[in-house]
Amino acid sequence: MTVDAYVLGRVGADLYPLQINTPLEDVRTFERFVGGFAGNVSTGLARLGVRTGIVSAVGDDGHGRFIRRFLEAEGVDCSALHVHPTLRTALAFCEAWPPDDFPITFYRTPTCPDWELRLAQLPADLATTRLLYASGTGLAREPSRATTLAALERCRQRAIFDLDWREVLWEDVREYPELVWRAASFAMVVIGGASEFVAAALDPRDLLKRGPRIVVVKRGAQGATIVDARGSRDIGGVNVPVVNGLGAGDAFGAAFGAALLAGRDGDEAVRRANAAGAIVASRLSCSTAMPRASEIEALLDGGSVVDGAVVAR
Repeated sequence: MTVDAYVLGRVGADLYPLQINTPLEDVRTFERFVGGFAGNVSTGLARLGVRTGIVSAVGDDGHGRFIRRFLEAEGVDCSALHVHPTLRTALAFCEAWPPDDFPITFYRTPTCPDWELRLAQLPADLATTRLLYASGTGLAREPSRATTLAALERCRQRAIFDLDWREVLWEDVREYPELVWRAASFAMVVIGGASEFVAAALDPRDLLKRGPRIVVVKRGAQGATIVDARGSRDIGGVNVPVVNGLGAGDAFGAAFGAALLAGRDGDEAVRRANAAGAIVASRLSCSTAMPRASEIEALLDGGSVVDGAVVAR
C-alpha cells in the first residue's frame, strides 16, 4: 500500500503487571502488549485511518513475531519492520502505582534490534511519504543515531520529532541536548513534555528560529501549549479518571499528526491530541488503548470516559 506516515524507532513487548501497587520483585503475573514509541504511534495512526508503516526491528523470537502479528492486524505496513538475526526483541517491565507512578524497567542495553537500524534499511519511499515520526530515543545509540538523523534530513519539514527523553537509556546524558537540537532542525513539528524541554535545554520560541513551524509542549491533564508564528497559546486538557499515563503521549502524537494530514490547523490538532491522550490515560495498556476517531469525536462533543470506555453525551 501507499504509506502516508512512517514511524521510526523504538518498539518492543511491554509486560504489564496484573497486580497493582506491587513492587516488580513481588509481581506474579503479567499481560503482554506491543509497546515503544514506534509500536504505539503506528497503532494510533492506523486506528485513526492513516496509512501507516513502521520502521524498526525486532528479534527472531516469539516476542518479535507477536509484535509483527499485532501490528499487521492493526493495518500497519510492516515491510520495514526488520528482524535482527542474533539480538532479542526489546522488553519493558512496568510497575503500576496509580494514578501517576508507573516505573519501567527496560531490557534494551547494551543494545537491541531497533538501535541497530542502519541507513540501508530505511524504506525506499521514505523521501516521498507525507509524514515521518522520529524520537529522541533513536539518538541514544549508534547506528540508530545516524540513521535517525539521516531519515529526518531526508524528510525535512515533513517530520514530527518527539523529544522522548528516557535518561536511563543514554550512556552519556550530556549528548542529548546537542543531538536533539540537530534533529529538531529538520522537523516540521517538535513535541515534548515540559520536563523534556528542560532536559534538552530548549526554549520553544528559540526552536522556531531553527526550522520547525510548530512546537508543542505537553502538560498532561492541563493540556498543552502550542507555539508557532502566531505566538503561544494554551489549549486545555480533557478531564478523565486516570488509570495509567503511559502511552498517553504517543496517542497525543498520533492524533496530532493525523489531524495535520487531514488538513486541520495546529490548534484543532492539539485539541484532538489532548482528547486522544486522555482516553489512553484512562486505560491500562498503551497500544491496545489507542483510540478510534469516533471516540475522540465523542469525547470532544461532551462525552465522558467510564471505566476506560468513551460514553457519548
